[in-house]
Amino acid sequence: MTSLELVPLWAGILALGVFMYVLLDGFDLGVGMLFGLRSDPQDRDLMVASVAPVWDFNETWLVLGGVGLMAIFPLAFAIVIPALYFPILVMLLGLVFRGVAFEFREVEGARRWIWDTGFVLGSLAATLMQGVILGNFIQGFEVAGRNFAGSSWDWISPFPLLTGVGLVFGYLLLGATWLVLKTDGELQAWARQMSQRALWGVLAFIVLMSVWTPMSEPRIAERWFSFPNLLWFSPVPVLTAALALTLYRALRSGRELLPFLCAFGLFFLSFTGLVISLWPYIVLPSITLWEAAAEPRAQGFLLVGTMFLLPVILLYVCWSYWVFRGKVRAGHGYHG
Repeated sequence: MTSLELVPLWAGILALGVFMYVLLDGFDLGVGMLFGLRSDPQDRDLMVASVAPVWDFNETWLVLGGVGLMAIFPLAFAIVIPALYFPILVMLLGLVFRGVAFEFREVEGARRWIWDTGFVLGSLAATLMQGVILGNFIQGFEVAGRNFAGSSWDWISPFPLLTGVGLVFGYLLLGATWLVLKTDGELQAWARQMSQRALWGVLAFIVLMSVWTPMSEPRIAERWFSFPNLLWFSPVPVLTAALALTLYRALRSGRELLPFLCAFGLFFLSFTGLVISLWPYIVLPSITLWEAAAEPRAQGFLLVGTMFLLPVILLYVCWSYWVFRGKVRAGHGYHG
């Protein structure tokens, strides 16, 4: 296979890694943020128990995305890291602090309020910074030749910060619908209410981004609204509206699995819209996937191992969620 053929394949693999991370660790982080809005100790323990068996493994996808970017698209990695050093650092510290708090809150004699606060703040910081990183990818980077030419503080601008807030609502939606699926009784009823509130926040963000990005970037406007692209891409907003309505009705009618699946669907359609807007660039506004890619031999060598490892990861993910299916009960969680 030639480099020309491998680059789209690698782009698909990395896109899969990022998408799986956003979905699977997204509801973990969402539960972490919702944790701070619930004061009952038993409900908090149930919330932790709902994600305890799977939360740490979900971050495997983040490793896949980061290592893949460095190995397969080194030029993009060399530009993105200095541009986003601080939000990436805060994100990683948030994930570490969340993980430490997750375990230490169960230690006998521990001051739970400290670790519970760390669990919430770590989840919030990681989510907000992931949204900021996404916003910078959409906004683009200042590049001179093959080097980042901007400031380490360029990430602090309205669009990335707004994207961070939007992702907070998105992860809250994933986390709340996950709790609808995994809990019952009063906690489940509360999770339904939070799901509806988060859904309105997500829809407001989608509408705002759908207006902002075409107005600020003519290339994106041409991609979406020129003919015949308008016909080809019109199912994305139509399906988004249909899924949002289905999710709302499912929450109102007492369904349990359907709201979670609809939330997944909204993220998939949003991710699809992102790919449509950015393709074929990996670093806006000037560097394509092919320009950022490593040499063909390196791509081929790494592909051999990835093609073996990726199915194993997918099978293990499916098996883990199957084993830990069903409702969580008091006294039957990960730690108890």
